Amino acid sequence: MKNLKKYINLKNLIVLFITFTLFYTSAYLRLIPIKLLNLDYNKTSTRIILTAFSDTILLITLLLIYRKELLVEFKKFKSKLINNLDIGIKCWIVGLFIMMVSNIFLNIIFKVGGANNEKYVQEMIKSLPWLMLITAGFIAPIIEELVFRKGFRNAFTNKYLFIILSGLIFGSLHIISSNNPLQILYLIPYSSLGIAFAISYEKTDTIFTPITLHILHNTILTTLSIMVQ
Repeated sequence: MKNLKKYINLKNLIVLFITFTLFYTSAYLRLIPIKLLNLDYNKTSTRIILTAFSDTILLITLLLIYRKELLVEFKKFKSKLINNLDIGIKCWIVGLFIMMVSNIFLNIIFKVGGANNEKYVQEMIKSLPWLMLITAGFIAPIIEELVFRKGFRNAFTNKYLFIILSGLIFGSLHIISSNNPLQILYLIPYSSLGIAFAISYEKTDTIFTPITLHILHNTILTTLSIMVQ
């Protein structure tokens, strides 16, 4: 048991399980407006609006769960703002480089094509671009950082275990719906960014570092996607 405590905080592991469950079941919240307003879920625009609805409720819930820790970590973020951003940007650039190189490698060598998750996101951006800019560029990054970085770091006290699990599980989220076995190769580019965000959190000791860089990353990509539509 003593050795286990070196790697895992059981109390926080339970909290992680709860937040993970909320993350994967929050989509059921969309049934409320669907039933009340008799909405057509087959329409892409309707799905985007309902996603924004469920994500907003999930975000508020996560903020309430971690509210005390977030206040402390926000003060840490502000007190060493330039240093935290410097570390965060460096980690992000390295993660982004690995992500881009591995994506090019997969597309050229294996001819896998784009990840299914990415194709779905592009379809949604084309339908309601400005709402997607809010949900994908702002709301989603905060949710993902609270679940995959904040929750994992609290639960796994060994920094290497935290960084690896946080990155790999975050990466698997983006390919979990694929039916093509080769899509598992996209675990590399997606995990690289997750690992980079985890390292930035470990180095700065404030979740607002990876949150800021994740928002920046998603906002840039979503804006570029809107511009080329």
